[in-house]
Amino acid sequence: MTQALLGQMMNSPLLISSLLSSAARHHSKLEIVSRRAEGDIHRYTVVDLQFRAKKLAQALERFHLHPGSRIGTMAWNGYRHLEIYYGVSGSGLVCHTINPRLFPEQIAYIIQHAEDEIIFFDQSFQALVEVLIPLCPNVKKWICLIDPALMQKSEKEIDNYESFIAHESGDYVWPTFDENWASSLCYTSGTTGNPKGALYSHRSTVLHSYASALPDSLSLSATDVILPVVPMFHVNAWGLPYSSLLVGAKLVLPGAKLDGPSIYELLESEKVTFSAAVPTIWAGLIQYIKSQNLSFSTFNRVVIGGSACPPAMMRTLQEYGVEVIHAWGMTELSPIGTVAKLKASDLSKNIHDQEIILQKQGRVIFGVDMRIVDGNLNELAQDGKAFGDLQVKGPWVIQQYFKANESALIDGWFPTGDVSNIDADGNMQITDRSKDVIKSGGEWISSIDLENVAVGHPSVMMAACISVAHPKWDERPLLVIEKKLDLDLSDEALKADILQFFVGKVAKWCIPDDVVFIDKIPLTATGKMQKLKLREQFKNHQLPSL
Repeated sequence: MTQALLGQMMNSPLLISSLLSSAARHHSKLEIVSRRAEGDIHRYTVVDLQFRAKKLAQALERFHLHPGSRIGTMAWNGYRHLEIYYGVSGSGLVCHTINPRLFPEQIAYIIQHAEDEIIFFDQSFQALVEVLIPLCPNVKKWICLIDPALMQKSEKEIDNYESFIAHESGDYVWPTFDENWASSLCYTSGTTGNPKGALYSHRSTVLHSYASALPDSLSLSATDVILPVVPMFHVNAWGLPYSSLLVGAKLVLPGAKLDGPSIYELLESEKVTFSAAVPTIWAGLIQYIKSQNLSFSTFNRVVIGGSACPPAMMRTLQEYGVEVIHAWGMTELSPIGTVAKLKASDLSKNIHDQEIILQKQGRVIFGVDMRIVDGNLNELAQDGKAFGDLQVKGPWVIQQYFKANESALIDGWFPTGDVSNIDADGNMQITDRSKDVIKSGGEWISSIDLENVAVGHPSVMMAACISVAHPKWDERPLLVIEKKLDLDLSDEALKADILQFFVGKVAKWCIPDDVVFIDKIPLTATGKMQKLKLREQFKNHQLPSL
């Protein structure tokens, strides 16, 4: 057999540290702006970022961690968190971002499962950390991200980030290693049971950064000022901490203040052009600017994902001069899979038809492939009518979950759990979910987990949890109960008792908004609950206002 002729190009591994090194070398005046927990606005350059990230890498070396050791974070979007992103992954360790909105026992499970050895956290999560410390004996050190003089006292052994890196020189050379090495770890709660980990590589992260910056993707460039409102603990802020440095764009990090006035202040004072968040954030911002009769001076593009963007929100932002980029993805996709953008052939269509296209989840960006299949894995037509289970593949799509014994793929494709259609131009639209997972404010809530709690109540015979439309959170859980007979309690008293029963068993924001009672929960011939029928029955149910 004739030997293959190899190309004669440099073999440079795609490493996350190269994004930072390139930005520091070729965009040395690039600014990183953060609203700090200390209350002020912090500014420095990407050169400062690299220097401090290297100091962190040196400090971590002193612990003699092995390559691939997991380092956890529970922090908002800020410059110290960004230093951890690069200092940890760049030194060959794995940056594990933890969602602090989860229930403490769920967080403890994640930390133990990931085998985190050190955890960095914002001081706003210190009360949570003090609960977690005895539950996570494998963690060697807990480090608070705040100025030493402002650290809260604690009976637990907690160190300070600034003190941790203070005595390092910053004279550090980023190591070179295989681009397929693990770089970061994110857990998804969009499954039943315990959360599952998606372990990204340096290669997948850099490729995702390239793809997300493309014109028909998020269209990022060095002329942009980027404000990632989506938290850095939520699928790595959709990759923006990486793609912003890749293109040399100024980065503005909002900290914990995500209300309308605080976001508007940063948009205007820092001349932000691009931002990203779930619809709930933009609902709050729109309400604020309308009430104050304000406008935007530079803000012109926003990517909205996590939940479908309501058409009314899209139109309102467009009226304020802001282009809405509708995107879809998952933790398992790093996360971006599709982006809604017009093609040249769409430009001659009327505004209504263009809006319909932009309201869909969009087309794949190069690197991702997708298809829809029926229950027998037969591929269905891309005609905009046929709908089936959505499957994807690509270099930043997971192959299996962290520590799983088997592949997550079916016939070489990753099953997303969404039911979709795809039109002839490649525009994908999600029509339903194959699993009854509720999406509230960009976060997943497992209906099965809530049902399992509900049936533990002594007065509940059977429970079904379905999603109901909500004007702010997109969806909220409604609990449908078949109660036991001969109960003395009134329906209102039982409802209050059932909702109280959830307290301490699930995260507060996962507790159902309402409970309704029916004589019999409808079942299929195989004994499964007919949730589709229940969703139809209660589609106009009005949730109580809080």
